[in-house]
Amino acid sequence: MHPYKAASESKAEERERLILEHLPQVRLIARRIHERLPESVSLDDLISTGIVGLISAIDNFDARHKVKLKTYAEYKIRGAILDSLRGLDWAPRKQRKKAKQIEAAIAVLEQKLQRSPSEEEIASELGIDLDEYHSWLVDVRGVNLGSLEAVTGEEDGRDLLQFISDSEEHWPSRLVERSELERVLAEAIEKMPYIERTILSLYYYEELTLREVAKIVKLHESRVSQLKSQAILRLRSYIQKRWPGGRD
Repeated sequence: MHPYKAASESKAEERERLILEHLPQVRLIARRIHERLPESVSLDDLISTGIVGLISAIDNFDARHKVKLKTYAEYKIRGAILDSLRGLDWAPRKQRKKAKQIEAAIAVLEQKLQRSPSEEEIASELGIDLDEYHSWLVDVRGVNLGSLEAVTGEEDGRDLLQFISDSEEHWPSRLVERSELERVLAEAIEKMPYIERTILSLYYYEELTLREVAKIVKLHESRVSQLKSQAILRLRSYIQKRWPGGRD
């Protein structure tokens, strides 16, 4: 066999091997994002889009940047999926309005009570009963995609700076800004009810699925989803009052 042809086939085989090796990573990221979206969004479509991102990562990977392929691939996979979602009207105006109303109610009650309000208090402030409030939390579960989590880098505990070196990002002002934002986030999380704090930690930092979190905290998966939505809205409300960029 001609040396050039042999090298070409070897490269193609290595590419295929890497794609197969990282497919579970695509499925995991797609499932994590899908958990926060309406059921009308197809998980298979997210996986297909994620595979395109994976292939792009493999084809463009440069080991000289001293970044692991797995880390770079995760960034490209998530980016491809989120880009595809931004073109969809998966969060209707009605859902966004509900999210804003919940945030506003939380902000008013925190000011009034000088503590994190309970679910019953939030529902009362909204003028609805607890069951309807729980229904609202289900409705708004996907509204925060690409907003708070993208701004703070909380999605899976990672952000762009860990994948690609950019000299501008290392300016002292940027580092000070990030440090301050992390401090505000930590302050907000500390004020949360224990169960919501636990759910955020298990989901974002331990990278467990909602089903796995539900088993640990001994609650139904749907209830965990409600509490996670509520926790995110608490964070948004807290940050918007204390951080200039903490808004849509």
